[in-house]
Amino acid sequence: MSLRALFAPLLAFLGLAALQSAQAQSSTQSQSQDQIGYKSAADAELHKTLLLKDFHPQSMMHSQAHAIDRARFYVIDVHNHTNDAMRIEDHLPPERVVQIMDNTNVKTVVILTGMWGEKLQGVIDEMVKPYPGRFIVFSQIDFSKIDDPNFSQEMVAQLDDAIARGSRGLKQLKDLGLGIRDKSGKLVAVDDPRLDPIWEEAGRLGVPVSIHTSDPEAFFHPIDNTNERYEELIEHPDWSFYGPQFPTKEELLAQRARMFAKHPRTTFVALHMANWPENLDYVSHLLDTMPNVMVEFGAREAELGRQPRRAREFFIKYQDRIMFGTDNGMDEAMYRNHFRWLETADEYFDYWGYPGQGRWKIYGLDLPDEVLEKIYHKNAERIFGQFKGKSK
Repeated sequence: MSLRALFAPLLAFLGLAALQSAQAQSSTQSQSQDQIGYKSAADAELHKTLLLKDFHPQSMMHSQAHAIDRARFYVIDVHNHTNDAMRIEDHLPPERVVQIMDNTNVKTVVILTGMWGEKLQGVIDEMVKPYPGRFIVFSQIDFSKIDDPNFSQEMVAQLDDAIARGSRGLKQLKDLGLGIRDKSGKLVAVDDPRLDPIWEEAGRLGVPVSIHTSDPEAFFHPIDNTNERYEELIEHPDWSFYGPQFPTKEELLAQRARMFAKHPRTTFVALHMANWPENLDYVSHLLDTMPNVMVEFGAREAELGRQPRRAREFFIKYQDRIMFGTDNGMDEAMYRNHFRWLETADEYFDYWGYPGQGRWKIYGLDLPDEVLEKIYHKNAERIFGQFKGKSK
């Protein structure tokens, strides 16, 4: 008898046993899969490996969406850098910029970073002169001369020259208080007395001073797993102002408040919703105590849109003090996103640039027409109507 024949009964028995075991296991697994549990999977943490940059959830919420192709009233965008002297944004053919404006009911764009001298003249020649009424350009202070003995007088003369060339305002970047140092090595404070004659001259000329002081609150906190702008700060580590080498946000805003108070005859535009839209109680106090201050919301749609009830209340109460600004380049879709935010009651949609500033959605403010018209253009027209030129 062969070995195969000898062990045939045993092999048959083992095969049957294996089959029965597999069927039993399959049955057990099937029963387990059919049961809906209420506890986390034992290995759940091991599967949480998706990178944040690859996480793009699609909302399952069903809600109304209203497309606003053109603003209900014509718009003056008081915060833009299109085709500026610093080349903050990519250069666009001027005719394309005007086309975007025409398509969205934007009448005028304010180019804030015009610099001075021949660079300012270049912006005026390219954008202002060929398109009357469509562009306004602001000049800036030349801080490379901060240590000159006659710095204040030089900058007053520079501002006068800018106004004579066609500028209609003065713009200050956030480097004042955070980055500009004089030969002593100290940061130049926002309320440095060397700047007082410049602010006073702007008031005498009747031109506004648009000023950016500090930055989002999260930029003054550690870049860690508690920071709601973690992704943005990883993308732009030089935007972090956390650490003893920088003033605190509160210190910077206190410097700015002292400067505002010293120059009551000068109109200041505290850019980015006074750079604390996360704290509208602070902005309210600023406006209540500083009648010479206006605000705009350039690049702060995300912050204001996530607090729609509080923001709507604020916009209605301070409807004479708020102006429309974007600080987001030039794009039809960008403007239309802002119009949807201001004009509709749509819920839970992307702010422009999502998720660049943080992973949250925004809600429409559904502002009344009389408020919209002031924010879109009337308030800006009132401010620019204060222009007195160079006459004493």
